[in-house]
Amino acid sequence: MALQYQLKEGNYHLYDLSTPASKVTGEHRLRLKTDTVAIAFDASTGVLHEHGSPLRIHSWATTARRRLRAAGALDSANDIVVVSGPLPVDEINKCLQIKGYCRGMFSRLSTLPHGKLIARAH
Repeated sequence: MALQYQLKEGNYHLYDLSTPASKVTGEHRLRLKTDTVAIAFDASTGVLHEHGSPLRIHSWATTARRRLRAAGALDSANDIVVVSGPLPVDEINKCLQIKGYCRGMFSRLSTLPHGKLIARAH
């Protein structure tokens, strides 16, 4: 499944590019519409686990950490990071497409622009 986020009307839209585009709208199947996006990944490797609406992703991470700790995998549990907010859509899409990209994005998080700011021509 090829997923891609697009920013439209102040919301993040997640499209499934593996579906045929609509003959009416020209758009692929919409899988999610949310005002902010959350991404869960391993801090050490940058491997992406989950992405989507912040409430669902934070819930997933809490459950995953609890299960890992119960299994004695404390390091793995502590390695799960969730980043959420108005992230730049190109950075989100790179996390989906490039294995390990989340780690680099996480290290640059403080310098990334607000994901919903639109450049204005002067």
